[in-house]
Amino acid sequence: MFMSSSSHVPRWLQVLLTEKFYNACIIHEEAKKNEKNVYCLDCCISLCPQCLSPHRSHRLLQIRRYVYNDVVRLDDAAKLIDCSSVQSYYTNSAKVVFLNQRPQTRNFRGSGNFCSTCDRSLQDPYLFCCLSCKINYLIRRTGSLTGHLFECNYMPLSESGIDDGLMTPESVLEPAGSARTSSGSGGYGGLDCRTALACTATTEIVRKKRTSGGSIARPPCRPACSPVSEISAGVMNRRKGVPQRAPLY
Repeated sequence: MFMSSSSHVPRWLQVLLTEKFYNACIIHEEAKKNEKNVYCLDCCISLCPQCLSPHRSHRLLQIRRYVYNDVVRLDDAAKLIDCSSVQSYYTNSAKVVFLNQRPQTRNFRGSGNFCSTCDRSLQDPYLFCCLSCKINYLIRRTGSLTGHLFECNYMPLSESGIDDGLMTPESVLEPAGSARTSSGSGGYGGLDCRTALACTATTEIVRKKRTSGGSIARPPCRPACSPVSEISAGVMNRRKGVPQRAPLY
């Protein structure tokens, strides 16, 4: 990496982009929550929740993780470094940016927008997939980060306190600015409104017939929202005939 050999990159930034977070704290290895997911910019070390007391007055940055990749909230990163042209993502109702490059499954490069450092596919108008890619690009082109680093003398943890920072795979991670689709987002498990209304109407009819107390036999009916076709239902409900013994010779 270009930044590791450059004297123009401050130490706090070098350590931030090379530190291994979410490892168990050796000092508090017996504690229940001992993963190091907080970074102290003044001491340039990673901390676990039990290590925070002596560092409360320091600048602290919480590191979060999504699918084994370290991310930070865009609002926090923007206080320290210019994050323009770095692709951000929405997750848990907040914008985040990746700290380092992520493994790529394909090396094919077609038409479109790509990271200027690692060739990862991006959305327009972004130029970098993570902070380290932008820093490497600036060091390679200009040799310094002048004008891209900001002075931040006060950076406490959020008012809600430190959390585990883990973002489960069930949380949607989508590029910032992309339109959210409404398919499958309703309260009926992905059914559209017409199907849901048909299911409700059929349920009400059956409920009224059951509570009416009449002895009239109800004809067999199928819910309007049943995904089983007539043919497949006939095959599923078919009963076996009376078994017959083969003739003896």
